[in-house]
Amino acid sequence: MTVSPEITPEERGALDKALLDALNPLASALRSRATGLPEHRMWDADPVEVTLSVLATWKVLDARVKHLTATAAGTAGAYGASYEQLGAAWGITRQGARKKWPDAVGSRPATPPTILELFGGTAELTEDRTSGTWTWRARSANGTLGPTTPTPSHPTKEEAAAYAGAFLREHGVEG
Repeated sequence: MTVSPEITPEERGALDKALLDALNPLASALRSRATGLPEHRMWDADPVEVTLSVLATWKVLDARVKHLTATAAGTAGAYGASYEQLGAAWGITRQGARKKWPDAVGSRPATPPTILELFGGTAELTEDRTSGTWTWRARSANGTLGPTTPTPSHPTKEEAAAYAGAFLREHGVEG
């Protein structure tokens, strides 16, 4: 499937507005930190300084878009997309896609989360594809969310399931 990069003038206008709406608070916050002025006074300065602040904020946004683009390419690759397909979606050649996202294709597919339903609660076990470790999160029968500390990682799915099961048992309803 090839995605057409063409958008209508109305869509372009709506996109520009959404991007500017997202950019303005970030630009105000960055300028405030750089100058010590309150955010609501961002525009009370030399126009060159203000517009350069906005330009610097677009650079921050551009870096985030590149990161999110690479994530999307990697996700497509993990689901089986080829470099030819990635290139077609981006409007570049297969070789260009391989150069732009060298690790996007050939990575192993994401393991779907495993759901445990025990003691009236539910836990989700998730594998970190980079490290191969497993984490869990749960909502027990009494509504307690876990884990309460930073999510620990476990070397195996079985170990993560054991910890999640113990949590659900501890916070379960007596039956």
